[in-house]
Amino acid sequence: MEKIINSLEEPHWVAITHTSDIAAARRLGQRLAQQLGFDDTRAGQLAIIITELATNMLKHAGEGRLALSVVHSGEANGIEVLGYDRGPGIANLGQALRDGVSSAGTAGTGLGALKRLADEFDVYAPRGKGAVFFARLWDDTAPAAPLQSGAVCLPLAGETASGDAWAVARQRHTLTLLMVDGLGHGPEAAKAATAAVQAMAQQPSLRPAEQIEVCHQALRPTRGAALAVALLDPAAGLLHFAGVGNISACIIDHGPRRQLVSHNGIVGHNMRKVQEFTLPCAPGALIVMASDGISTQWDLEQYPGLTGCAPSVIAAVLLRDCARGRDDASVLVQRCPGAA
Repeated sequence: MEKIINSLEEPHWVAITHTSDIAAARRLGQRLAQQLGFDDTRAGQLAIIITELATNMLKHAGEGRLALSVVHSGEANGIEVLGYDRGPGIANLGQALRDGVSSAGTAGTGLGALKRLADEFDVYAPRGKGAVFFARLWDDTAPAAPLQSGAVCLPLAGETASGDAWAVARQRHTLTLLMVDGLGHGPEAAKAATAAVQAMAQQPSLRPAEQIEVCHQALRPTRGAALAVALLDPAAGLLHFAGVGNISACIIDHGPRRQLVSHNGIVGHNMRKVQEFTLPCAPGALIVMASDGISTQWDLEQYPGLTGCAPSVIAAVLLRDCARGRDDASVLVQRCPGAA
């Protein structure tokens, strides 16, 4: 089994409102690069990416948010840079992605060079609808193929710890997805979320209903949580799902989204027998899971071309546009492996 991806590695957020924030984001990137043992070349590439993306947001949108996260996949360790703004978008994305073209007053690096420097890179910036930038850099043991998982988690304003958490675990033939929202917010909610992720990490191949029962026992000493688990079997084209509490989940596959049903209750305290559902899930379909800090009134059809973007970009767009602002907010997006 591969390592759980980004489960306990909360993103480090930097608000980009002034040129000094760019330096702060770059210093944060340097610390993460040292933590992972990046060599000087890789650390320098990370610094360029952070500088260019933050400068682009400041120059064209006036402000934005940047999130840096440590990512794991098997033996590979990496750093993800994810940024979003509410600016004018990019009128000519094709030109902007040409290597060496920079309209932000930087040293001619440009988005095209960032695409070349990063192992994984994507942009979603339709005219008039802001921009989302995504880049991943891996150490010298990069995965053979880009990850098809992406997630973003933003604590409630004023909190240092998020009560939401997520995890993706790979087995030989299946993928297990977990989204958990600890009751309330702050450190006690974070304890509940962490307990659920740790319980799932011990036996990630369990069926969703069994997984929730295991988490129910693990969360008894905590304040409890809403929790959902999905087990994806790409070869069979099936998704097995169970949820308790206000976690929204759906499948999107060339048509209206298919909502997955969660039942009332609090994992760890008040939970009836868990019901599990099985639905078809074709290669290329998207599975989207979100905490109740995200409004459910979203529709990816309002974002032309977004479904073809990297999962992290999709998650960031939903967070930017649909976070309620009164609770921790998290989105997990998984693309079903295989040809779309």
